[in-house]
Amino acid sequence: MLNMYNNWLNSIKVDEKTKKELLSIKNNQTAIIERFAFPMQFGTAGLRSTMAAGISKMNVYTVAHFTRGLAELILNVNAADRGVAVAYDCRNNSELFAKTTARVLAAYGIKVYLFDSLRPTPELSFAVLNHGCIAGINITASHNPKEYNGYKVYWEDGAQLPPEHAMAVSDAVDKTDIFEDVQLADFEKAVADGIIIIIGKETDDKFLDAVLNCRICPEMTEQFGDSLNIIYTPIHGTGYRLVPEVLKRAGITNLLTVESQMIPDGNFPTVVSPNPENKECFELAIEMVKNQGGKCDLILGTDPDGDRVGVVINDTNGNFFALNGNQIGAILIDYIIKGRKHQNNLPENACAIKSIVSSNLFDAICDKAGVKHLNVLTGFKYIGEKIKEFKRDGTATFIFGYEESHGFLSDGYVRDKDAVAACMLIAEAASFYKSKEKTLYDVLQDIYSEYGFYKEAVLNNVIAGVDPMTTMSEKMLYLRQSGINSIGGTEVIAVGDYKSGIKIYLKDGKTEPTGLPESDMLYYELTDRTSVIVRPSGTEPKIKVYILAVADNENACDALIEKYKSAMKALVG
Repeated sequence: MLNMYNNWLNSIKVDEKTKKELLSIKNNQTAIIERFAFPMQFGTAGLRSTMAAGISKMNVYTVAHFTRGLAELILNVNAADRGVAVAYDCRNNSELFAKTTARVLAAYGIKVYLFDSLRPTPELSFAVLNHGCIAGINITASHNPKEYNGYKVYWEDGAQLPPEHAMAVSDAVDKTDIFEDVQLADFEKAVADGIIIIIGKETDDKFLDAVLNCRICPEMTEQFGDSLNIIYTPIHGTGYRLVPEVLKRAGITNLLTVESQMIPDGNFPTVVSPNPENKECFELAIEMVKNQGGKCDLILGTDPDGDRVGVVINDTNGNFFALNGNQIGAILIDYIIKGRKHQNNLPENACAIKSIVSSNLFDAICDKAGVKHLNVLTGFKYIGEKIKEFKRDGTATFIFGYEESHGFLSDGYVRDKDAVAACMLIAEAASFYKSKEKTLYDVLQDIYSEYGFYKEAVLNNVIAGVDPMTTMSEKMLYLRQSGINSIGGTEVIAVGDYKSGIKIYLKDGKTEPTGLPESDMLYYELTDRTSVIVRPSGTEPKIKVYILAVADNENACDALIEKYKSAMKALVG
């Protein structure tokens, strides 16, 4: 570890600014351990960490090293000419990391399609498919705090990198030196030589056309879009470019934007954290509504890389109400099914997909409509895999997929969540219901009246220390070995262990396969219809606990959630 630190400090390849940063921690053993004890782990989602010097951090050297590993994989499958699409978001150093990525790929003879400025993640997935690329890379840390950045990798199908390819990249990185074995081309020369190709508006237009093709009832926004009042904020991120444009093309004419948040800024100066799941991100938009006399049907906000969307509406008392991801998902699947039936274009083999930790209200809506639905593991890549499978073998037609963390997709033009299209569909649904003198809040209450009240909560147990991965594994092992048969005094009916792939019914000991790939997750089914799910986060040092409750009303749901929160804090905390 100290040898690694000294290698960085003394290497002629390391710039003076980085060396100055390293010298500042020379007498700080904890800081040196944090940066050099463990390298970043490259998984199917790529990389994510805070930005700083060291092998465990996001910096130009680690970005270049992992890109060299990806380049080796691409060369091994003889796909250099197919090229790699590269995009980046608004974060500090994102453009630098993207150009570093392009330079490394170019140095190994791999064609690069580099966006001319920041773009949303779903457009990167689209660009991979549109340009026939072997891979795509987006420099982003999604909605993480400003200190973070990341390196998100896609394969030729526009979905996240398959596990075997992620392993190949990791192996290549492990076998090479971060400084001596990495080549970088001159950026300007590579552009002049045509190995780095700058892309922009033409790809934007094709992407927007694909998004507009996802409309369920296009006439809704065309006929009623001028009556809908929307405020939009990109929260300083990539959505500023395409979300207002797609809404305009769809027929939304009364659109205002939060001007101070339309400016891309990796410091996110107007919010604590740029996460549209949090109502705090919408304070400036809400203030705008108040200043104009409360005239607004819908507030939309997207995260920095434009793949997640948040929604704020008014309740019946005029209070501002932030919809959670499950509520947005319920409104959208309900609208998509009803809209497709109205248009007489709901496929007989239609299939909707959600992550296993998302609300069971989705299942109830699909069941009543006679629409097939599937659960997949957490991570939108699993929804992308199903879309690819459906297109390959024709077993089903994908109509909608979502995750409770505010990720939505309604067609197969990309293989990842898309907030650009989600904003358009939410606006379309709002237009449809406004034509019937209903708000989205009214629609949500109608859904609860029809299906029962569903409510969810997530506990985040943050794991501190220099080796949080080991600590998380130990906590999960403890839960497996504890033989939990009740939670909060309520009997457990069944436990699904997705690591072993076995679901066991506790009363009679019968078992069955979980039916999903191996994952470090436990799923408890309780006698009161509550589900409790425990899994380590895939991107952060925390264990997540999901509580999915259902009851006759909100108060009963709240009581269940509080009971299980207390019980799970005692078990996991």
